[in-house]
Formats: sequence, structure tokens, C-alpha cells
Amino acid sequence: MLTRTECSAMRGLAIIGIFLHNYCHWLGFAVKENEYTFTMSKASSLMQAISNPDWNLPIHLISFFGHYGVPVFLFLSAYGLVMKYEKRGGLAKKQTDVLPFLKHHYLKLFKMMIVGFVAFTMVDAITPGAHKYHVMDILGQLFMFNNMMPDPDHVIWPGPYWFFGLMMQLYIVYRLLLWRKGDIYALLLVAVCWAMQAFCAPEGEMLNCIRYNFIGGVLPFCAGLLYARHGRELTHGVRMTVMVLSVVAVFFFSFNFHTWLWAPLFVCIATIGIVKLLPKTANEWIAWVGTISAALFVLHPLTRKIFIPISRHGDVYTGLLLYIVASIALAWFYHNFKLRNEDTKH
Repeated sequence: MLTRTECSAMRGLAIIGIFLHNYCHWLGFAVKENEYTFTMSKASSLMQAISNPDWNLPIHLISFFGHYGVPVFLFLSAYGLVMKYEKRGGLAKKQTDVLPFLKHHYLKLFKMMIVGFVAFTMVDAITPGAHKYHVMDILGQLFMFNNMMPDPDHVIWPGPYWFFGLMMQLYIVYRLLLWRKGDIYALLLVAVCWAMQAFCAPEGEMLNCIRYNFIGGVLPFCAGLLYARHGRELTHGVRMTVMVLSVVAVFFFSFNFHTWLWAPLFVCIATIGIVKLLPKTANEWIAWVGTISAALFVLHPLTRKIFIPISRHGDVYTGLLLYIVASIALAWFYHNFKLRNEDTKH
């Protein structure tokens, strides 16, 4: 099973991938990812970049693979829900009744999202390329239903905030369909959601809309649920073998639509292996990043909007380094501010 430090380290690896990806894929020359739809030309561009490496190869790799931090967060969310609501005894009934459960998790997400959203809209308004918001776009973000609106690519701004709507949907799915239900419910849900994607056109708008919603996130979410219920410790040799095979699978699965649908599962397996095999000191440093992951997630769109012009004007790694330093420092400051505020209340 996963220790607290290992869970934090997994969050750390996930947020490192996400916040670097959300900068790199904005650069025009970067190889673009297959996240919501599958375009073979993007995978071919990755192979071409690997075959002819230059100084921008790290940018290409992060841009293409960094979004896989999202499935790791979904995996950990389900893992945490099982540990809290299924494996610990003595929880009051009101904590697991449907409406109080959903209200609690909506407010948790809202408190995380609102500070970043308000700050971003102000930064966005005073920097070049301001987004044109519509009333329904704003309401959709505040009430976390913008994932379900038509053309989500141009509705959700800043882009990473689609995750809040996705998580709210998965909380609903967990409480109504999976909470204290047999494993067969999770497996059937995975099968149904896979089929709904597999029969879509790889580059079609239907698949794009589906994958913005819980259907696209069920696989890693249910994997986390089943791991929490049945996970077992493996020997060092087996763990190493599974981790290496999973990394290889993620790479090669990226070149076929049907295998690509299963890549998030192997991303989660590989991440578990990495945090189990890393030296203790490295794990602790990555786990520290994991402790500020929520703040880093909500605040990095602000620093991206400010520093991305530096990279676009030619100083690629200068802008990226400034973005990394500013994002982590700002997240660290906000995280500590929240902790002090909570300690004062108590």
C-alpha cells in the first residue's frame, strides 16, 4: 500500500508534469499532446523529434506526456475516498449521506478554485491576449458544469480548470455508483466508458466532449479505487519490472488510438513504481512539491500568462525557468498562508 509520503510524492510527480506541460504546449514549435482526441500526426511528430533531437527535445517530451499527471490525481482521489469512507470505521452517517457528501466536496473544490480563478481573470484582463468571457462561461466555472457545455476547448478558461468539473462529476459517480459497492460495478463502469470512447472517431468532437467529462477519467479513478481495496506490496524486483514495462507501454501505446485509451492505467502503475523505488531523500523532495500541489495547480495559469511571452520571443528556457521559480514560490507562499490562517482559527 501507499504511505503518506508516497502519496505526496505521486502528487508531486503529477503536478510537475501538469504545470510544465501547461507551459510547454503553449509554445508554437512544441509537439502537441493527444489528450482529449487522438491525432496520429502528433504521435508521428513526437517520433520525429526523438529521431532528430535538439535542445528543444525536453520541451517536446513534456508537452506530449505531461498531461498524464491528471490520471495520477484521479487515481489518488479514488484511493483517498476508499481509505476515508470505506476502510475507516466510525464515520458519522451524515458524512456519507448523498447531499452532505456532495456539498462537502463541492465546497472543498470551490475554495481551492475561486482564489486562482479570480486572480487569473484580473491578470488575464491586463495582459495581452485577454480571453473574452461570456456569462455562461463564468457560471459554468463557478458551479463546475462547464465540462458539459458545447465546445469546451473555448469555454473553460484558464484551461486547467476543467479538472474541477471533472472531479465533481467523479465524486457524484463514486457516491451514487461505487461507494461500498462490489468491484464488479467499477469494472462494468470502466468497460462501458471505454466502449463509449472506442466507438468514437479518434479526432471527432464527440470524443473531445466525452473526454472532458467523467467518462474519460473513469479508468484511472476506478484503478485507484480497486488498488485501495486490494493492493498488495510487491518485491523490489517485481516492482522494478512492472514499472519499466509500464513506462514502455505508455510510450508505445501513444501510437495507436485503441491502446492510447488504456495508457492512463499504465501511467498510474508506473508512478507507483517510481515512488516506491526512488531513494528516500528524492521522495521527500518530490513529496514536498506534492504538499503544495493544490496551490500550484490553481496558481500556475497566472505565472504562465506573465512569462510565456519570454519563451515565445526566443528565450525558451529563460522564460521556462522564471515560470518554474515564480510558480513554486507563489504556491509555497499561498500554501503557508492558508496553513497559518487555519491554525489561527483553531
